[in-house]
Amino acid sequence: MENKDYYKILNVTKTAKPNEIKESYRKLALQYHPDRNHDDPEAINMMKIINEAYAVLSDSDKRREYDTMQQQFGTNAYSQFRQSYSDQDIFNGSDINQIFEEMAKSFGLRGFEDIFSNHYGNKFHRFEFKRPGFSARGAFFSGSPGRGKRCRRSIPNCRQAFLADNVGKLSRYLFNKLSNQESVEDGSDLRDVIHISKQAARRGDNYAYNLKQKSKKLIVKIPPGIHDGQQIRLAGMGLNGKGGGQSGDLYLKVKIKKPMLEKINNFIARLKN
Repeated sequence: MENKDYYKILNVTKTAKPNEIKESYRKLALQYHPDRNHDDPEAINMMKIINEAYAVLSDSDKRREYDTMQQQFGTNAYSQFRQSYSDQDIFNGSDINQIFEEMAKSFGLRGFEDIFSNHYGNKFHRFEFKRPGFSARGAFFSGSPGRGKRCRRSIPNCRQAFLADNVGKLSRYLFNKLSNQESVEDGSDLRDVIHISKQAARRGDNYAYNLKQKSKKLIVKIPPGIHDGQQIRLAGMGLNGKGGGQSGDLYLKVKIKKPMLEKINNFIARLKN
């Protein structure tokens, strides 16, 4: 399998923020949109590549797993990642459809469903449901599910889980539309790093933390004797759930600051070695 780097594909750094990733994707999607590249067959392939890269890097969980694989497997991270994630896994939960519809309205280009139908063929399915006073439409991927998170048993069990997953999602979607209810979805976890002194780690202390995602200021209790690299979990302080779903958790990884003299001594020791 060809090795790819999602960050290089989207022209962003590994420390890029979500808004930077989305902005870069918008520019590339507009540049390589098939409606603007009728005479360039490579545009279709490039469009598929940037769609996949954005779907992974715009999802905090998928991005974290991809980053871990880059650390473990280096240039082989992509092939390892694709062994665990099918197209259905990758695009599940992505907001690519919204971005395509925004471009369609602004520039008169074809929208998400037309483009993805052409690109992914029979892997991409559309549905439409009409009843008096109600209509619903949507799309989803099919195909062999990934072997990573959900398929650690036998292939038949994987396929059964995959079908149950998609049928269940479609059923919940139609039910929520009919009953005018919002779908239930748990919020994502948040992760960050805090730096404290050795004294604070030894005796325990209060740490003022600014939770930017929720515009809140928290006072975090540092347990006495905490070690470098340990995490503090704040239940329910992650992203809010939808439709009554539970909020995610906030995980703060503790880094203990070294005094300047210790840093200088360590530096001198490395020079001697």
